[in-house]
Amino acid sequence: MKRIYRFILVLTLCGFGEVISSQAQNALTYQTPPKAIADLVNAPITPQASFSRSGEFMLLLERAGNPSIEELAQSELRIAGIRINPATNGPSRGGFVENVKLKNTRTGVEQDIKGLPANPKLGNFSLSKDEKFVAMTHTSNTGISLWVVDLTTMEAKKLTDEIVNGAYGNAITWTPDNKILLKAVNPSRGTMPKAPLAPAGPIVQETSGNAAPSRTYQDLLTNSYDEALFAYFMDSQLMFVDLSGSKQAVGAAGLISSVDLSPDGSFILVEVIKKPFSYLVPASRFPYDVEIWDSKGNKVKTLAQIPLDEVRPTGFDATVTGPRSISWRADKGASLYWTEAQDGGDPKVKMEEREIIYTLEAPFTATPTKLAAIGYRFGGISWSDDNFALLNERWFATRQERVSVINPSKPGEKGAVIIERNSDDIYNDPGNPVLTTNAFGRNVILRKGDDVFMTSEGGSPEGSMPYLSAFNVKTKAEKILWRSQAPYYERVAKVLNADATEFITIKESTDIQPNYWLVNTKKRIAPMQITDFAHPYESIKGINKQLVTYKRNDGLNLSAVVYTPEGYDPAKDGRLPVLMWAYPREYKSAATAAQVRGSKYQFTRLSWGSPIYWVTQGYAIMDQTEMPIVGEGDDEPNDTFVVQLVANAEAAIDYIVGQGIGDREKIAVGGHSYGAFMTANLLSHSNLFAAGIARSGAYNRTLTPFGFQYEQRSYWEAPDVYNVMSPFMNADKVKTPILLIHGEADNNSGTFPIQSERYYNALKGHGATTRLVLLPHESHGYAGKESVLHTLWEMNTWLEKYVK
Repeated sequence: MKRIYRFILVLTLCGFGEVISSQAQNALTYQTPPKAIADLVNAPITPQASFSRSGEFMLLLERAGNPSIEELAQSELRIAGIRINPATNGPSRGGFVENVKLKNTRTGVEQDIKGLPANPKLGNFSLSKDEKFVAMTHTSNTGISLWVVDLTTMEAKKLTDEIVNGAYGNAITWTPDNKILLKAVNPSRGTMPKAPLAPAGPIVQETSGNAAPSRTYQDLLTNSYDEALFAYFMDSQLMFVDLSGSKQAVGAAGLISSVDLSPDGSFILVEVIKKPFSYLVPASRFPYDVEIWDSKGNKVKTLAQIPLDEVRPTGFDATVTGPRSISWRADKGASLYWTEAQDGGDPKVKMEEREIIYTLEAPFTATPTKLAAIGYRFGGISWSDDNFALLNERWFATRQERVSVINPSKPGEKGAVIIERNSDDIYNDPGNPVLTTNAFGRNVILRKGDDVFMTSEGGSPEGSMPYLSAFNVKTKAEKILWRSQAPYYERVAKVLNADATEFITIKESTDIQPNYWLVNTKKRIAPMQITDFAHPYESIKGINKQLVTYKRNDGLNLSAVVYTPEGYDPAKDGRLPVLMWAYPREYKSAATAAQVRGSKYQFTRLSWGSPIYWVTQGYAIMDQTEMPIVGEGDDEPNDTFVVQLVANAEAAIDYIVGQGIGDREKIAVGGHSYGAFMTANLLSHSNLFAAGIARSGAYNRTLTPFGFQYEQRSYWEAPDVYNVMSPFMNADKVKTPILLIHGEADNNSGTFPIQSERYYNALKGHGATTRLVLLPHESHGYAGKESVLHTLWEMNTWLEKYVK
């Protein structure tokens, strides 16, 4: 029996209680979870902090809460892999800032900004080079306008009408002389194309026989009308806007996707999308020209003409041919660099010089210079000066990462490798370079002679203990300058001086809200607290939190974070129902898979999808439950996915039961996205759980035949792996009640809503106890307040019925 409403709630009645059946049939409106959970959802949001380059002050960005479902229901175009609000010519969804304050990091003085727009929806904050102004955008119901804040007077003012084109990427760049380079809507683009009453003809796609494997992208173009809409909303005109609001058009209008001003402000690197568009890949893989313009908009050079990227070799180490990652050097006024694959983008080709990095300086008339050659894929360059830079390269298949010191003044000279490690190895990760600001206002490496200052997460068997170090590039030795100390989790947010003795940290503990502190290791003074954000979750401030470790049946070390209600004592209070929440991850090394991740001292932060809410309902929570899938050497992790997954779950259950906390008969498992896929697999291949909750998952891997998650092989290369791992193929084995939730506007690659719909029908056809909830207007992550609260109500109702 089935009834369908606009808010779709589908229920099989097999073994389902009368009370829940009645609720489902009458649930024509959004429901609300228990008050203790709803109050946590509605808790105030902690401001975000954005530091000035000097670190003298910070902007406190007060974020808006969850939008209403009415806001999400506004008109939305889903074309070319992007989502556009046609009323604003900007993104159709996303978080906004509703207030901004300025706080001095040394005095702690906080100032309000006057003159902000009514009902602010602010974003795209950008600080001028002299740190006297902040540019930002404001989005209304009809468009996006450009605003600026004078940090001397602390007053905001509107610079332009609603002309900003925010449909694709950042639209704001400061020039050295305090003008703003703006990507605006082309004022001459005309009116929005109207949908034809009837198609002009059939939709035809054709291939000439070249293999073109492709991921299952969402929101692609489907017809000529979609193409016209995409061209209309991408049509942009660059403009210089001064602080009085005067505008000056720069260069030719076009489908401008990217704009990057040279550090000295003399040139503009512009990417312009061209036809033919594609119905197979998103806009990021459409053909485009890379052009260099001078500051007046005159085209100096077409640096590259990048073709349509539909045909690419398979594998995560595959890439395109031709120039890519084209950027300005941070240490030069106007010098470009980029990389080019020498293997045709095919990881199966064996080459010593797999990629070459080139440079080209203004006036861009010379032949590009070969800066360096690498054996892996290009991962980026951190610049210091013309004598020092750090070159990063990576190889996904083996999880290898390599960092070399290169001398840019000696192009072609082989770099000295200073770091070579497994990218999953958090115990031996020296971290990332600390960055400072140079004369161009660009981020460059902070170093002192041969010492590069680094910040690391500081992974260890006791959990993360972040640190600041001086890494010597000659000896490859670390000198720890400062390290987080128990019972706190503290990490460096901003280094303030040249010898890294003064810096700002974010400090937190299990029940202490993260706040910013000023630390000086040279002067013998106590750290000074800069911010005093209040604890947003007083009702769960006293809950118990433990980072626990245990072993899998093959000896592999596993970990999880366990939460229990305040004051809970297993010896006195007995066993609790358990909600286990997890997300599997593939590894190429058992040693790195066994490493402890996270910290028991981190603040208990709740998000819309957190399982921690149920500690208020008397549950024990196993969060971040490690589910490693290991394949060493020539073995691929997914060859034994099911066996390892079940073993992970058995080990977690044995631990929580063995500690006297959990009731073996009252354990639920759940997850989101790949965690939902995990949940469905566990219910197919074990009888360990009382119930399952699967949100926004993919359940039929034949619908993602050219790879998924970290699986590089196609369906035709490993059909048994795809079939065994697909819960849809094993729907007849599910005997445990499973709740399926999915956003009906899911935009994530592979997790089309049809995945949940078809899986539900397969379960229903085999007599399983299941329920499908489709959330209108929701994407892969749920945003609307009504949707979030209803999701938590669904989960709570399911857990109360089948677990508790």
